[in-house]
Amino acid sequence: MFGYRVPAPDEAMLISGGRRGLGGAPFRVVTGHGKFVLPVFRKTRFLTLSMCEAEVTETCVTKQGISLHVRAVIAFKVGNDTESIINAGQRFLSDQDQMSVLTGRIFAGHLRAIIGSMTVEEIVTERQKLAAEVLDTSKLEMAKIGLIVDSLQIQSIDDGDTGYIDAMSAPHKAAIQRQAQIAQAQATQASVEAEQVAARNQAEYARQTAIVKAEYSAEVDRAQAQAAQAGPLAQAHAQQEVLAAQTELAQRAAQLRQQQLVAEVVKPAEAEAERIKVLAIADAERMKIQAEAAASHDRVALDRMLIDQLPLIVKEAAGGLAGANVNVLNGADGLGEIAAGLVAQGLTILDSVRQNLGGQNSEGGVAKTNVPLQLQGYSRTPVDVDGDEPEGSSAN
Repeated sequence: MFGYRVPAPDEAMLISGGRRGLGGAPFRVVTGHGKFVLPVFRKTRFLTLSMCEAEVTETCVTKQGISLHVRAVIAFKVGNDTESIINAGQRFLSDQDQMSVLTGRIFAGHLRAIIGSMTVEEIVTERQKLAAEVLDTSKLEMAKIGLIVDSLQIQSIDDGDTGYIDAMSAPHKAAIQRQAQIAQAQATQASVEAEQVAARNQAEYARQTAIVKAEYSAEVDRAQAQAAQAGPLAQAHAQQEVLAAQTELAQRAAQLRQQQLVAEVVKPAEAEAERIKVLAIADAERMKIQAEAAASHDRVALDRMLIDQLPLIVKEAAGGLAGANVNVLNGADGLGEIAAGLVAQGLTILDSVRQNLGGQNSEGGVAKTNVPLQLQGYSRTPVDVDGDEPEGSSAN
């Protein structure tokens, strides 16, 4: 719309003409929104609120009297409040580039003052402290012109040809060099150790490789030797088997010959010995039988002779009782008992003779016995009813 003006986000619109601004300012300040401005009757200007930069290069003398060339960079801008915009607009609206020039000059003066109160060691080692003191001393002046400083950076400090900073840094350089040399030596040692470890690893790998190759070579040699010996070993095994078969055949032939000898010599000899033994046993049995038959014939003849002589024996025994003083008890029964006792004595005598003959025959020969069949001394021997010889009797 015609007459309606809007400032940029990083600008402040200053409207002059008509009513005065805040605090009697010759213009009104508009930021962040638009404003209707009557043409011809009102005039508008714009003041930048963006960041500006100022560079300071200054030769300063330290507390020790040593000249230092100091280079610093200041970052600043117009303040966001209305008062700062009014102050900056009244001073820099027509020539806004003067803000950097004036800011550089202000900081150069404060920088010289602060460095003059410090030593080179403090300046070199405490740059942040230097920047903070410069900011603190310049803050009030910058606020008066409507500017605020965002940062101050000391870019470089140089003593020219005096060599003070180099001398001051020499111990540190020497220590650093020494540390660098130590680090280099340690790195070299580590490198050498690494190389030695690598060499040992390579030697170990080569040793293991050689061992494996030797084992493979030995295995190949053994296989070749076994292959070379396979033929002779097989032939030797075959000859050994042939010898074993021949030995077994010889053993079997020996066994067969032994069996033939047994069948041709031993068995006939055993059979002949058995035949002779059987013949001997048969002959012995025959002779025994003949002897027994002869003995039996003699006993039969003796028995027959004894039987034939028994009545005579009884008669002689009875004749012996003829003159004897015999008391016969129990009448006829007692007399029968006496007769029976006489017969029993005769039979007893017969049995004794037979036993005597049998004992002589059993000792290995035919007994030729001459038995006198005469009984003496019985004519006067008293006999009791039981056939025993009474006490006090005697044989004549």
